[in-house]
Amino acid sequence: MQAAVWYAAKDLRVEEAAVPEVRDSHEVKVKVVACGICGSDLHEYAAGPIFIPVGAPHPISGEQAPIIMGHEFAGEVVDVGDKVTRVQVGDRVAIEPILSPNKDGAYLMERYNLTPELGFHGLSGGGGGFSEFTVLGEHMVHKLPDALSFEQGALVEPAAVGLHAVRQSSLKAGDSAVVFGAGPIGLMTIEALKAAGAAQIYAVEVSDSRKAKAESLGAVVIDPKQDEAVEKLQALSSGGVDVAFEVTGIPEVLNQALHSTHAGGETVVVSIWEGEASFQPNDLVIKERTMKGIIAYRHIYPAVMALMEQGYFRVEDMVTQRIPLADIVDDGFEALLNDKSQIKIIVTP
Repeated sequence: MQAAVWYAAKDLRVEEAAVPEVRDSHEVKVKVVACGICGSDLHEYAAGPIFIPVGAPHPISGEQAPIIMGHEFAGEVVDVGDKVTRVQVGDRVAIEPILSPNKDGAYLMERYNLTPELGFHGLSGGGGGFSEFTVLGEHMVHKLPDALSFEQGALVEPAAVGLHAVRQSSLKAGDSAVVFGAGPIGLMTIEALKAAGAAQIYAVEVSDSRKAKAESLGAVVIDPKQDEAVEKLQALSSGGVDVAFEVTGIPEVLNQALHSTHAGGETVVVSIWEGEASFQPNDLVIKERTMKGIIAYRHIYPAVMALMEQGYFRVEDMVTQRIPLADIVDDGFEALLNDKSQIKIIVTP
């Protein structure tokens, strides 16, 4: 089969790989139909390794680079182990790619995304969605409702990040919020804020196309090239928002997010960072603000798919291009690095 294999930063190769087979009673073989390119994938391609194991195998996948990439995907079940009960051959499924200690088709930890051994199928070995087939534990597959397409299924993973960020925040119905960065996860966070009942949502973004997307989803957009973002937010929100979500991974933006909240406000850091960032602790202390981070998600796929059935996290709002696997480097990763009009690119193996 064909697969996109990561060897090093800026060295992603589409090449022949062995077709994986079910070897465990609780494993499921999936024929991949649609796989999105994630911001985390882009970080690995541009400046990795971050989650990709190099030098030693990942403790759960048992693999190290070179590894097959792709962790935002959906497909069809084509084979199952003899003890699998969650799905059967022919089922359409969305994949929850978290690698965390598991046994007999279930995660062992309640907060399984917080394991020190955290990894991701498609980033940490074990196969991935940028291939024709992959094999996973049954705890990682979720049946897609009939109303949702495979492309919609590929959006469940990034939507889960946005929904988890909002659910882990202190935001209550009627509160105000700002999202710094209107890329795919930022847009998903805006949608999650709408679902959570935020009364006013702001978005800070420089890309014209992404500003338009955020505005179409109901956010009041601020361009930091035209206005001083913190001053504008403080003025529009009468002293600061209740919760700020940082979704850029840019050090200066972390400080902007912090200062955009009122006394007692909260900043949620959603980004994966390529380097260090600094802030003045007194900016938290003097105004009794809080800052917290979130990683991935847990126990949230059913809620995401239920919201999708209500019209949230729509393919029409997120997907800007569809490409075959053979073109993933130039028309996928390089396009996302160089063309900020792109939001979500779907790869079809």
